[in-house]
Amino acid sequence: MAPVYAKDQPQGFSNTIKKIAFVGAGGQVGKPLVEPLLKTGKHVVTAITRPSSSSKLPDGLKVVKVDYNSDDDTELVEALRGQQVLIITMSLAAPPDTISKLSNAAAKAGVPYVLPNWIGIDDGNIPLCDGVTLSQTRERLKAQFKTFTDTSYIFLVCSFWYEFSLGGGPYRYGFDFKKRSFIQFDNGTVKIPTTTWPQCGRAIASLFSLKNFPDDENDQSPTVSQFANASVYVTSFRVNQLEMFESVKRVTGTTDDDWTITHETAEERWNDGHEAVQNGNYALFPKMLYSRMFFPNGDGAALASEVHNDILGLPVEDLDEYTAIAIRMSENGELAETH
Repeated sequence: MAPVYAKDQPQGFSNTIKKIAFVGAGGQVGKPLVEPLLKTGKHVVTAITRPSSSSKLPDGLKVVKVDYNSDDDTELVEALRGQQVLIITMSLAAPPDTISKLSNAAAKAGVPYVLPNWIGIDDGNIPLCDGVTLSQTRERLKAQFKTFTDTSYIFLVCSFWYEFSLGGGPYRYGFDFKKRSFIQFDNGTVKIPTTTWPQCGRAIASLFSLKNFPDDENDQSPTVSQFANASVYVTSFRVNQLEMFESVKRVTGTTDDDWTITHETAEERWNDGHEAVQNGNYALFPKMLYSRMFFPNGDGAALASEVHNDILGLPVEDLDEYTAIAIRMSENGELAETH
């Protein structure tokens, strides 16, 4: 495809992203992503919600109520018309065809960019995607967008959310703060990328504050269009379990003697979770998902691209600060231990 430049656009063209639609803005993931967008003051953000939704939404959002599960997408297409971005953050328990319906409606409405609920693991890491049964989902999404003429996907590759994963129970990073127990996977030294919710929100806000297209063929500054049908890679920390544990002990003022420490292999945990999922027990999906990332050969933790933190101007964060947040959220029961 030939490069697109702002200089070649019709008179009156604005090379900025101003209108963004959001599905799931009231959810646990949606809120930290939408709030930084609102704070920029550069965007009009519209929450697309179901008529029956009672979710409390952040202040500053426009709200349009639409039944986006309906077979008739006329209202949804109309709600999306004129939007430049659609961001989808939904529960994994949402009907499987919902993302497809939303993306199709965005394409019909002429929305240039869609973040289609792929926020997390590296879509370019084939062994990881295969190992956690997400390869078909990835290929289905990409195949769908190949049918669109003017609508592209953008995946946000942030790996696992740090607070959610550290505080969300032993199926994730191995910690149970209520029981003060820690499961060490193998020798605990496999470093993985992990990202805080605020960092993800800053990444989204920064991305859509970039120019849409380069001004001309000499413009080398970052643009939104360079990520069309590709992934944005961001991270907060690259740490292993032992480093997380040291942070936990600093924050809580504890020592090894205060914890029940056990050892399991990542592969055994993955086998257990994978077998359960194959038999329809999706409660163990997190165990399968997280264990695969910690395989000793490191292929689960490898990234297919360099991170874009510098391009997006993202800050360096403090590990202990977010460890404290994770512990507080865990102790307050704010983090579901399911999907």
